[in-house]
Amino acid sequence: MNWQDEGFILSKRKFKENAIILEVFTNKFGKVNGIVYGGTSRKVKNYLQLSNKIFLVYNSKNENRIGYFKTELVEAIAPKYFDNKKKILCLNSVSSLLKTLLPENQSYKNIYESLVNFLNLLDSNNWLSHYLNWEINLIKNLGFGFDTESFEKLNPKNIIDFNIDNIEYKIPTFLIRQKYDNVSNEELFSALTFSRSLMENKFFIPNNIKFPNSRRLLENKFLVVN
Repeated sequence: MNWQDEGFILSKRKFKENAIILEVFTNKFGKVNGIVYGGTSRKVKNYLQLSNKIFLVYNSKNENRIGYFKTELVEAIAPKYFDNKKKILCLNSVSSLLKTLLPENQSYKNIYESLVNFLNLLDSNNWLSHYLNWEINLIKNLGFGFDTESFEKLNPKNIIDFNIDNIEYKIPTFLIRQKYDNVSNEELFSALTFSRSLMENKFFIPNNIKFPNSRRLLENKFLVVN
């Protein structure tokens, strides 16, 4: 099996003396693992950072065995935010959620396009609101969306109670209206809590999977202390 595609780095781990196993989320082929020989060399490892966008050439002689990647940097995303802890936590959260939730070798074009759209908005002032929108889209595209028709005539409250599958959640209305300007820290924290709780109840708890620590740390960065 041979193909070429672009994708984002989700994880990497050492393999033998000079190689690594790279996990990527690609446009056409979804989440894929592959061996990168020479991946520990200074030239290569400097651009194999989580969330960086790379071009991949994949080769595999057997569909039941891991294949091999040849890689080339397309866009260095992570280094732009090394001095911004919140955004690095956000990028690590994206990588961890996709690594954990996506099955291998299945195309998820809507999730990929949603990720590209979010990364293009990471420099905006309301980047966290757009990240939260990405999380909600991820949940929906994995088959656990919730009906928002009842929100058409919203009351003026910023945060409302809503029942999803017999569980009560507090949902900030900016997520439903998709209006991301002038959102308070309280609303952002409430939105992070809602999305995390929904993901835990739909994906992590039923499958006995540990929730990503990077996502918890990001949420704690916006904790409102009275």
